[in-house]
Amino acid sequence: MRRTTTVNAAIHVPNLPSFPSSLPRTNLLNHKLINGSTTNQLSEKKILLTSHEDQSNNNNKVVVELMYGILEAVSDRIEMHQNVADQRDNWNTLLLNSINMITLTATTMAAVAATTEPLLALKLSSALLFSTATGMLLIMNKLQPSQLTEEQRNATRYFKQIQSEIQTKLALGNVTKEDVKSATEKVLAVDKAFPLPLLGVMLEKFPSKFEPAVWWPSTKSNKKSQNKNMMNNNGWSEDLEMELREIVQVVKRKDSEDYERLGNIALKMNKALAIAGPLLTGIAAAGSAFVGNDNSCLESSIESTLEESDLERRENGQLFEMKVAMKLGRSVSQLRELASKCAASRKEGIAVDEFASKIF
Repeated sequence: MRRTTTVNAAIHVPNLPSFPSSLPRTNLLNHKLINGSTTNQLSEKKILLTSHEDQSNNNNKVVVELMYGILEAVSDRIEMHQNVADQRDNWNTLLLNSINMITLTATTMAAVAATTEPLLALKLSSALLFSTATGMLLIMNKLQPSQLTEEQRNATRYFKQIQSEIQTKLALGNVTKEDVKSATEKVLAVDKAFPLPLLGVMLEKFPSKFEPAVWWPSTKSNKKSQNKNMMNNNGWSEDLEMELREIVQVVKRKDSEDYERLGNIALKMNKALAIAGPLLTGIAAAGSAFVGNDNSCLESSIESTLEESDLERRENGQLFEMKVAMKLGRSVSQLRELASKCAASRKEGIAVDEFASKIF
């Protein structure tokens, strides 16, 4: 027989919590509205923050662009001052070589005129060349191209220093408006300290007193000093500050005093040489005009003529007397009067109280 077995199963469903039917529907609506308004406020705040960040990025971008503009100007100034330094160095070499050749030529002409029969052309040419050298020396001592060259080299060095500082700031990426302002002030300060024009705003070559130049813009910080007891003191301490202050005092007492002393000596030498050069060439120009009127040339000429026993071989007496009188700057009658006075004074044992030549 077949047996059948019946299995009985039951499913128990838990009772769900019942909501009170008296809950108003408006509360649910308000809850949704509140959540929606909160989401909108967060979105607005996010938009404001994003806008602020964009504005900050734009400002930073403008600052970086300004710094790059200053960097381009500095690079242009470096090239310009290098070119001007090379140009003025060429001027200095050219002027010095020209003055040396002019002086050598004038000296040669004066020597030739002194050793031979004096020629008016040689004397005038020599005097003209010496006068030209005097004028060129006056111009050179006023402008001093060698010093101008050194000024442009110093300007190039300072501009390269500013260039490297700007490049470091840009590489670090922390450029601020204060950095832009500081770089601009430094560029303008170097422009003022090392002008390019030759006249007007050029540096004084002969100041009354030598003093060290102070032209670099001072750095002023508006930030409050941090507490030195803080852990993060950027490597500074009271001992380090005291050490550096002592170094500054040593520099002021020793190095600066010696620098000013040597500078004043160099300034006096520069003034003396600037006066002596044109003065000596001016004297040479005046002296070259009287080449051939030297008494010892004149003396040998008279003695050699008198030693000639053959009167026919001598130069005409009246003509020779007139030449001697002209060389001494006298007339024939004045020459005869001088000879009479000399003979009388020799008999009486009295020295002659005047020179033979009236030119000097």
